[in-house]
Amino acid sequence: MPSRAISKNAYLSRLHESKLGSFFTPTQLKDIGIGYEGLRSLLDEGLIIREARGLYAFAEAEITEYHSLAAVCARAPRSVFCLITALQVHDIGTQTSPAIWFAIPKNSKPPKIETVAIRIVEFSESAWTYGVVERTFEGVPARITNPARTVLDCFRFERLIGREAALEALRDGLRQRKVTVDSLYRAMEVLPSRGLATALEHL
Repeated sequence: MPSRAISKNAYLSRLHESKLGSFFTPTQLKDIGIGYEGLRSLLDEGLIIREARGLYAFAEAEITEYHSLAAVCARAPRSVFCLITALQVHDIGTQTSPAIWFAIPKNSKPPKIETVAIRIVEFSESAWTYGVVERTFEGVPARITNPARTVLDCFRFERLIGREAALEALRDGLRQRKVTVDSLYRAMEVLPSRGLATALEHL
């Protein structure tokens, strides 16, 4: 068998064994022993494709409803999905957005993402960890606000999404029992929200 084929198969095997997920960067490939030569070989054989600058994917990867989220995670691994995007993932309310909403640490440099429209908010230190859970989208590690934190954030950032959207998230989250009044009050002990407190008083 030609040495090129052996090299190609070895690269592909190493890539599959790494379980990187649908998307990966040159740095991640280098970490598993696939350098520029291996990257070019996989591209030339059509086994992977270039999605954007510095972002690659399996050519025959199964595309799910979370494909765009996986792409964002690969380019911005420290991000936290929140607000409208988190509502959609948790299936709370009816709000939709063509953009992916995610948070970055306060005063940090926003990532450059060319493949999808994005909306970025900033979380302070306490907001960066409370109510944030880990998930995977198409095998790519991700972080997202849990349902209670998501509803709370809708009130904290209601200037961005609107009062009616925040109230809908609260009502539907409670109706579906994806959040409880107690969980929302516990969340407000860490991240106070006068808007949510008032809404709970008028339920």
